[in-house]
Amino acid sequence: MTAPVAGDPGRAPAVEAMFTRIAPRYDLSNRVMSLGIDRIWRRIAIRELGAAADGDVLDLCAGTMDFSQALAGRARSLVALDFCQAMLDAGARKIPAGTVLRSICADARSMPIADASLDAALAGFGIRNVPEPERAVAEALRVLRPGGVLVVVDFFRPESLLARFLDLTWNRTVLPLVGGLLTGEFGAYRYLARSMHAWSDRAGFERMCREAGFAGVTGRELFPPVASIVIAKKAG
Repeated sequence: MTAPVAGDPGRAPAVEAMFTRIAPRYDLSNRVMSLGIDRIWRRIAIRELGAAADGDVLDLCAGTMDFSQALAGRARSLVALDFCQAMLDAGARKIPAGTVLRSICADARSMPIADASLDAALAGFGIRNVPEPERAVAEALRVLRPGGVLVVVDFFRPESLLARFLDLTWNRTVLPLVGGLLTGEFGAYRYLARSMHAWSDRAGFERMCREAGFAGVTGRELFPPVASIVIAKKAG
């Protein structure tokens, strides 16, 4: 199967098809490749939400709903939005019965969600796969209530020497090999590695959030510094 081309503005259909193919083994490959560290990163992201984590929360570019699973039983309600139905279907099995969750298969650039209806939005390792990510950021601002917060954890284009070294040794070498072996989709994981270089560094994404209208935008590297976090707040 042909993998999408990183940075191609028309890549959305190919990316959706790619995630449909890898959905059944996506969680397994993530846990193996990250050695479970991605769960720590997600806990940090949820902590940054503060009291907003107890409200109405959007799991943006939800994939297999790791954030929704982590917030089940805490958030008042959850919306899990992703453009790949197969990923949402794989994630739905992880959500406890009784959780107030609305699953939406839709484009992050045009979300079928009412204005100012949510307290928080979380995006884990997904926005870089959205063509025109600035539109996804603007949509996140639109659906948040005044005072709401967007938290993004992702693999931004590496800047520091250590981040570039880890990118070269892990992201470009280990990730495509291990992900390919676990899923049989070597091209998909080569694309995911290349996608980190085809979009913004963290500073550029922070600027994107400010230009969309967010206030109080901050960011930092996580440990190990292959991933970073950005926190953007909507004015109250």
